[in-house]
Amino acid sequence: MSLLSDIINLNLSESTEKTIAEYIWIGGSGLDLRSKAKTLPGVVTDPSELPKWNYDGSSTGQAPGDDSEVILHPQAIFRDPFRRGKNILVICDTYTPAGEPIPTNNRFNAAKIFSHPDVVAEDPWYGIEQEYTLLQKDINWPLAWPIGGFPGPQGPYYCGAGADKAFGRDIVDSHYKACLYAGINISGINAEVMPGQWEFQVGPTAGIAAGDQLWAARYILERITEIAGVVLSLDPKPIQGDWNGSGAHTNYSTKSMRNDGGIDVIKKAIEKLSLRHKEHIASYGKGNERRLTGLHETADIHTFSWGVANRGASIRVGRETEQAGKGYFEDRRPASNMDPYVVTSMIAETTILLK
Repeated sequence: MSLLSDIINLNLSESTEKTIAEYIWIGGSGLDLRSKAKTLPGVVTDPSELPKWNYDGSSTGQAPGDDSEVILHPQAIFRDPFRRGKNILVICDTYTPAGEPIPTNNRFNAAKIFSHPDVVAEDPWYGIEQEYTLLQKDINWPLAWPIGGFPGPQGPYYCGAGADKAFGRDIVDSHYKACLYAGINISGINAEVMPGQWEFQVGPTAGIAAGDQLWAARYILERITEIAGVVLSLDPKPIQGDWNGSGAHTNYSTKSMRNDGGIDVIKKAIEKLSLRHKEHIASYGKGNERRLTGLHETADIHTFSWGVANRGASIRVGRETEQAGKGYFEDRRPASNMDPYVVTSMIAETTILLK
């Protein structure tokens, strides 16, 4: 194994100018991440320098077998924390050979919204809190939980320390450092309320980059859990009963909200969100009804609400924002398995473009 490790960690820059690009895309479920590698003749620093590529869409649930080719368009580049050196990870979106976005390409519509002049002028920022659960391989049960049984009730695990409270910290810290290496604006991590559940935050990040960075962070986490022999779950309620679910709380601000008097802009934005509550809920992740029950720090899925420092509301305005009269708010409705391209662009569309 030491020889294998040595080979995996070979520094290619000492022997070749060639680099490896791992092309990453979203599969047919809208949540599964797929990837394959391409050798490049040299260093690439901008997506526009990368060639388009293709894959068999019939094997990912995205094309029929008799017309299976799907085209990958490179959109964002990150440093590769696994191969390291000059090698890169490439976030791509997906098109037919004729150049039309395929139905699962949510990035395409998001990019149109983020390029709208009114949205560009407002420079929307996002901070996404990605919660997730680590599961024991093959048994679909949280990491370090007794098989067929339960740990002690919630209370000591949130931001906890100790072998009986924090399960999987080595995986979480590895992911944290790998994201920083990759160039992702990961702003923190913490153990969550349910044992075996964790959170990382990406942001503040502007516009379409928020989606690119969260998908890249998810891919890196999938790869690290693969190495560790642990399964990553983004299910919004992985364990039924008196256990917290997993969300992807989305913090949001525009230039007008960040300027003096921004609290009035925030209140108008929240009013607009209330008018499209059903549309947002329908786009905020599968199985969210199991999580948004009005319990475990959630609002009921059927009722829109907002409040200052209220974690049981649909929208939370921070105490600091209220006191400063400007800042940001938090949409607490998105599920952990939401598509960040959909959620971020929809919030911008509703709060900026809806008249």
